[in-house]
Amino acid sequence: MSPRSVLRVHAAYRDDIGDLVTRRPLPGPQIGQLDPFLFLNHHGPQTYAPNNRGLPFGPHPHRGFETVTFILEGELAHLDSGGHESIIRAGGVQWMTAGSGLVHAEVSPESFKRAGGPMEILQLWVNLPSRLKMTPPAYVGLQADAIPKIELNGGQATAELISGWLDGEIGPITSLTGVEMSVVRFQAGGVARLPAPADRAVFFYVVSGRVAVGETPVEHWKLVEFANDGDEIQISAISDAVILYGHADAIGEPVFSHGPFVMNTREEIIQAIEDYNAGKFGEVRL
Repeated sequence: MSPRSVLRVHAAYRDDIGDLVTRRPLPGPQIGQLDPFLFLNHHGPQTYAPNNRGLPFGPHPHRGFETVTFILEGELAHLDSGGHESIIRAGGVQWMTAGSGLVHAEVSPESFKRAGGPMEILQLWVNLPSRLKMTPPAYVGLQADAIPKIELNGGQATAELISGWLDGEIGPITSLTGVEMSVVRFQAGGVARLPAPADRAVFFYVVSGRVAVGETPVEHWKLVEFANDGDEIQISAISDAVILYGHADAIGEPVFSHGPFVMNTREEIIQAIEDYNAGKFGEVRL
């Protein structure tokens, strides 16, 4: 096993949505995508007062990719035109395959709007290859107790395995494209080695705290871009820390995106807009 070297460290930039604190490391000024990883929004951390308006993500469409949503604190209510409905609480995950197209809403449940409380959510967009862009939509919502917790290096770090394989364990979600994804929590002083198979794209975002990747220190709200020169990532925690970590095969196809649609060509985007306007994605009524 040999460690990958760090190419660049990219800071998330602030792009609030109303009163929702939002940071976005991908895409950024110096990085468009980490094929197949397209986009990450980091909402919060912040505390909502009682009688708040909640999250602003009312009904909207998607086509051509998947969204993976990590609820670190707070609660998230999901409803989509495929008939899926859930309220996922802190530590849980939502994995939605937009595929051929659906409408969904991600809002705060009424209980959270009444009582308020802490909120922190990550949403990652993962591209689909052309052969899967029109796959039927699907949704899986998992509470924290359904996600395996894998101790690394004697408990100095814990990986919450969402999809793929790690240390002989398999995640509860089967990715259409072999994406492996975990939330990894470190104690200060903890070290771990995470697999990064050759030729796979690595996704590494520091949610909180401070770590060192090899000899490179990386603070919270930073995305690390790696060279393809090894097969593992070596991490040591300078403080308590949380990272979002995954790897996947690159798709290697053209990406043509427009708002909530991610396809391969302009013509496919036009078709997606026409299909949505014609009601082919269904509807969601809150």
